[in-house]
Amino acid sequence: MDVSPRKPPGPCAVVIFGATGDLTKRKLFPAFCNLARDGLLPKDFALVGFGRNDMSSAAFQKHMGESLAAYATDCSLVGECKRLVDTASYLKGQYDNAQSYAALKAFLDKTGKEHNTGGNILFYLSVPPELFEPIVRQLGEAGMLDEKDGWRRVIIEKPFGHDLESARALDQALKHHAKERQYFRIDHYLGKETVQNVLAFRFANGIIEPIWRNHFIDNVQITVAEELGVESRAGYYDQTGAVRDMVPNHLLQLVAMLAMEPPASLAAEAVRDEKSKLLSSVRVGRPGEGAAAYVRGQYDGYRQENEVKADSDTETFSALELRIENWRWAGVPFYLRTGKRMARRVTTVVVEFKAAPHVIFPTAAPVNLLKIHIQPDEGIALRLGAKVPGPQMRLAPVEMAFTYGDYFGSKPHTGYETLIYDALLGDTTLFQRADTIELGWRIVQPFLDNPPPLTAYAQKSWGPKEADALLAKEGRHWHSLDGRPQEKAP
Repeated sequence: MDVSPRKPPGPCAVVIFGATGDLTKRKLFPAFCNLARDGLLPKDFALVGFGRNDMSSAAFQKHMGESLAAYATDCSLVGECKRLVDTASYLKGQYDNAQSYAALKAFLDKTGKEHNTGGNILFYLSVPPELFEPIVRQLGEAGMLDEKDGWRRVIIEKPFGHDLESARALDQALKHHAKERQYFRIDHYLGKETVQNVLAFRFANGIIEPIWRNHFIDNVQITVAEELGVESRAGYYDQTGAVRDMVPNHLLQLVAMLAMEPPASLAAEAVRDEKSKLLSSVRVGRPGEGAAAYVRGQYDGYRQENEVKADSDTETFSALELRIENWRWAGVPFYLRTGKRMARRVTTVVVEFKAAPHVIFPTAAPVNLLKIHIQPDEGIALRLGAKVPGPQMRLAPVEMAFTYGDYFGSKPHTGYETLIYDALLGDTTLFQRADTIELGWRIVQPFLDNPPPLTAYAQKSWGPKEADALLAKEGRHWHSLDGRPQEKAP
């Protein structure tokens, strides 16, 4: 992880495969625009779109400008952002056709000379996962991943495989064409400021690191909830489900950031080594619990969604209990839940601390909680107990909190800016390594092989009652996610 002042990377070209797709429109175009405005794109730079649609470079520029206008009402195309759009180009081609890649190579040679990119190329695979291997294979066979005349890097979107076996097979296939250091397996959650701040919060604050362990922490709860249903992704989602879509990547990456040991430095491999060690220690549930530590749910009305099978057994909600078998976390459950059509859109980590060893007050003290709000309101809140004013000794919860917007100001961002910038620099810290991908699938594979029965849950709820029972068996409960103390002083 680069800790020096941010400056533009060296000359390069970026090729976006799937350049007219939804992800590119909603996230990548705005991210490149924001980087351009901040002066974090190279002076000598070329953006090239590649896709199956019949489109000229002028039409592609118009499409890009319209996408940026839809992204934000104040996104006027001026300065560096306008230059980015005006110099973008497009090439039509087929993803698994050697002639298309020969044409792309010639196109990039010409573009590189026009924009002085020095032969450096970042390929961004914003395409369905079944196209990852064909695209990389064609790039390799066309010689476009050779680094004789400049660096070559490949950003690969999730999901990386659909189970342990397919992830291993994909990894083996990719290794035939490029080195591990050339692959940047992206997880956009790691581009969020609050997720990155977990490292700073844990390892830069002397009052936090000593208590970040099982002596003081009772349990950790991670919730990734969405208000929306499957919407236009129903065809894809019904083949995937909540576990494959969220757990091996987003949720387990959060677990790794929260629970890993301090790295020797912020160098990419030092950080990724600690993540790998942590994930290798993760087990689902306590010994012997098996499927009892996993809940699958499906929201009412899911089977009536367009493109969903009438007898679909796909889960739209999952909750599981993880245990980390090491000295720091032995005995501390990590509860994870994610789902669609839930009460509100929120991604939050709740760390519940153990109670004081001896209670001297007439009423129980409020539970101490640390809440890390990842979205939509980025910030951190600490819940403490305080005396209610008056003659009696009564306690009530209070919160000390900060939000990123209040302290650092807010600016447009998609969560992809940091990741793209790091990839241009060659910094792999926030990207998944092959071994952590495999470890993530290994953790969830038993439940993909033998999934427990589905349980229904009401829309606009927090999931099925079985998810509450997962915590209740040990006397715990899911904490409120409204950003405020659960109870107020009278």
